[in-house]
Amino acid sequence: MTEKLTAKDYISSLKPIWCPGCGDFAVLNAVAKAFSILELPPENIAVISGIGCSSRLPGYLKTYGFNAIHGRALPIAAGLKLARPDITVLAVGGDGDIFSIGGNHLPHVARRNIDLTCVVMDNGIYGLTKGQVSPTTPLGEKTVTTTYGSIEDPIQPLKLLLSYEASFVAQSTSVDPKHLVEMIVAAMRHKGFSFVNVRSPCVTYRGKEQYDIIRKRSVYIDKLPDYDPTDMRKAWHHAITPEYISLGILYKSERDTYTERQARLRQTAKRGREWKIEELINGFMP
Repeated sequence: MTEKLTAKDYISSLKPIWCPGCGDFAVLNAVAKAFSILELPPENIAVISGIGCSSRLPGYLKTYGFNAIHGRALPIAAGLKLARPDITVLAVGGDGDIFSIGGNHLPHVARRNIDLTCVVMDNGIYGLTKGQVSPTTPLGEKTVTTTYGSIEDPIQPLKLLLSYEASFVAQSTSVDPKHLVEMIVAAMRHKGFSFVNVRSPCVTYRGKEQYDIIRKRSVYIDKLPDYDPTDMRKAWHHAITPEYISLGILYKSERDTYTERQARLRQTAKRGREWKIEELINGFMP
């Protein structure tokens, strides 16, 4: 028998260089705790990220990890999962990385239902590059690039993923580490593409008051009397309501993964004509 790994066993010796108070510390610890709860061997995990403060996360874990170029965490994670369906693949990044330059990859990973988890550390700012407006920066927010307030309507991550019909959509926050662990565990247990948006305040460029705002406005939707994560209409209600910040699993559905459909396609092809290698090669010759 092997000794059960604790969360600390998944943390590397590399010290995070995030600002003191950054919400990403809680996300790192929650991911490690989730790995421990799921009893995942470190050598069977791959964490893929892009560029940004939050995308440093793979280096702080004792798993396989890869820093992609900006915005390309999802396609690399998807390719890895299709090549190695036996391993656990986690894609992580910030709101700028995933929703801006990488935003064109989200709908395709979601619609294909590739069996991986995406965790976004959403702080509504470009922190690494010194506080520029990001896709989720609130309207009217003053940043170094919006001196008089942002004039852009922000992207709404939950609405975006529901419109893509992702098979698992949840939201949590670094303010509540216990809840965050629960959401990541549930996402990783889900068969298919799972998305977790994490309200992870940037204490340097958005201000420490963000923690108080999240505490005051959050509602745990699974505590509501009519809660049903399989009901898409209710999921939309929780995603669009301005009265509160919805925390919990908004939507969850079971459907075939891309790998399962791929396997059936192979079986169908095998039942057809038996091709010889010479015939296949000649098909590409002039």
